[in-house]
Amino acid sequence: MDIQQSSQPTAAIQTNTPPDKRRKWLRKLYTQRHIQIMALLGIAWMIIFNYIPMYGVVIAFKDYDIIRTISEAPWVGLEHFKEFLADENFGYVMRNTLGISLLKLATFPLPIIFALFLNEVRSLRFKKSIQTISYLPHFLSWVVLGGILATWLSDIGIFNKIFMALNLIDQPISFLAEPKYFWTIVITSDIWKELGWSAIIYLAAITSISPEMYEAARIDGAGRFQQMWYVTLPAIKATISILFILAVSGVMNSNFDQILVLRNSLNDSASNVIDYYVYYTGLSQGRFSYSTAVGLFKSVIAITLLLIANQVSKKLNDTSLF
Repeated sequence: MDIQQSSQPTAAIQTNTPPDKRRKWLRKLYTQRHIQIMALLGIAWMIIFNYIPMYGVVIAFKDYDIIRTISEAPWVGLEHFKEFLADENFGYVMRNTLGISLLKLATFPLPIIFALFLNEVRSLRFKKSIQTISYLPHFLSWVVLGGILATWLSDIGIFNKIFMALNLIDQPISFLAEPKYFWTIVITSDIWKELGWSAIIYLAAITSISPEMYEAARIDGAGRFQQMWYVTLPAIKATISILFILAVSGVMNSNFDQILVLRNSLNDSASNVIDYYVYYTGLSQGRFSYSTAVGLFKSVIAITLLLIANQVSKKLNDTSLF
């Protein structure tokens, strides 16, 4: 009898535990209702604008035009992909895309170096001034910066005046009209615009490093450069790895806004990248299915690069996105 009586309260506790947890969960949800509503709005926005439109990718496998609906368009399979691979523009479009993107990827260490040296500045006022000046161009659109660059690089622009004053050139050069200068202009202007902004996340990671680690390094006789190499860099290794994985996955992206404002018919041989090619064939020529297939082709390559970079990073330093 005693055993039976003692077992009844235990059974009652076990049956009451799930409702108690549920009530606590609902109470917590209610206290966080404002935050939850904001999160739900973000999720709804993502579903409406990011996931539902993905249904339109199916037109890459159809012969679609604006007269018929997507369901009415005839199925053509991989014809548009084959057409792109056989297109005479395929070679130089891919060359320009990979060339510009790989050069931008090669500049990946610059924000890290900038953040490391900026972190060593002891004057707080000077440090804040440099940081503000460096990331201010990020907040200007490429339309504005494109107009500034077009003025600076024109025949009567400031660069031609400086080069002629230094006797580096005999006559003005139309930099944006020469394909051989286009990649250099794109890379340098991208560094100018994004260097300071890209360094912010590294500076934030550096601030989380314990000062005791630097103190221990100084006691061991480490100088500033040795502290950067043996303390700072290893401490932000995970941040660098994650951002590098994302940078590798974006190799097929050449910054459409930047290319669109800087390109023209004279530098087309160096500026016609895959993003602009998709825009031109899709909107200017009305080849919606073909341009969608080209865009999907780019996305598949980007996902493949992401998976490869993620796996390599996981094996080398145990850091990955997933």
